Amino acid sequence: MTLAAYWHGARYPRRRGGRREADLRYAVVDWYSARLLIPVLTILGLCVFDGLLTVMLMQHGAFELNPVMALFLPHNLLGFALVKLALTGAGLCILVACSRMQLFRKIPGELIVYAVLGIYMCLIAYELRMLEYVTTHSQLT
Repeated sequence: MTLAAYWHGARYPRRRGGRREADLRYAVVDWYSARLLIPVLTILGLCVFDGLLTVMLMQHGAFELNPVMALFLPHNLLGFALVKLALTGAGLCILVACSRMQLFRKIPGELIVYAVLGIYMCLIAYELRMLEYVTTHSQLT
């Protein structure tokens, strides 16, 4: 596979829908909805921002609750960033690949991407609130 092959596949996708009747339910395609691009890129951006906020909070005495990420903090910030982005990216690839499927035959897979985006936004809001609290109370003492 070359870069030219990927570029050609991106411009001229072969499968936008299933080929067989059985594929109508869970079609394996190589062209996904453009509606997924913005939420996926936003989730990746929020992942980076989450990492920065986590490091800032740890400087004020907080600790990482995720046991996998706690292995890297505070000793290996580069490893922390790489693993965090790799795990988030891999999860997003799986969600995008399954975006045309339905969870429990009722919930569209694409909706799960938006749910993850909402959860990430709540997490960022929580971390910003914690950072505001920590910096406000550390200035008083």
